[in-house]
Amino acid sequence: MPSSSAATLLTALLTTLMSAMGPTAEPDPVGSWPLRPEPEVVAGFDAPSSPYGPGHRGVDLLGRPGQPVRAALAGQVSFAGRIAGRGVVVVAHGPTRTTYEPVAGDLAVGEPVAAGEVVGRLEVAPSHCAPRACLHWGWIESGPAGDTYLDPLRLVGLGPVRLLPLWSTSPAPTPVDTPYRAVLDHLAALG
Repeated sequence: MPSSSAATLLTALLTTLMSAMGPTAEPDPVGSWPLRPEPEVVAGFDAPSSPYGPGHRGVDLLGRPGQPVRAALAGQVSFAGRIAGRGVVVVAHGPTRTTYEPVAGDLAVGEPVAAGEVVGRLEVAPSHCAPRACLHWGWIESGPAGDTYLDPLRLVGLGPVRLLPLWSTSPAPTPVDTPYRAVLDHLAALG
């Protein structure tokens, strides 16, 4: 059994390591595709490095004119109208919201929306998809520091992989050296 001072040191070390790792990320909500059947992703997500920096703040999904556009998550319509000549529908889900454009909206602001419920119909608009019709689907999180654009493909299980699967036969990568490496090595040597 470790001595009292070793136990105190171990507790302090674990507390420090846990706080250094930051808050535990909440799992992504499980959503559904806004176009059915599952569409082709024509252009992927490219997070901007700054609020006005270059990037692609959502994904473009190949569709057809007039195709029903569905809410990826349950929420409430927070905007339905035209911006720069394009139909836009925004559905709020607590701290996040999903955006859909170009869409001729079927619902009014304030209306509740179930996941998978039709929020409008896909319009044809000048874009890099022309002459085809594409839905620009976005996901935004609001926080104290402003809005953060998220990859909406995470809602359908296609976001970045964070951990190796349990069934992986590949060796785990070598851990990055940390300021606590010497302490960890010492504790490992103690057995």
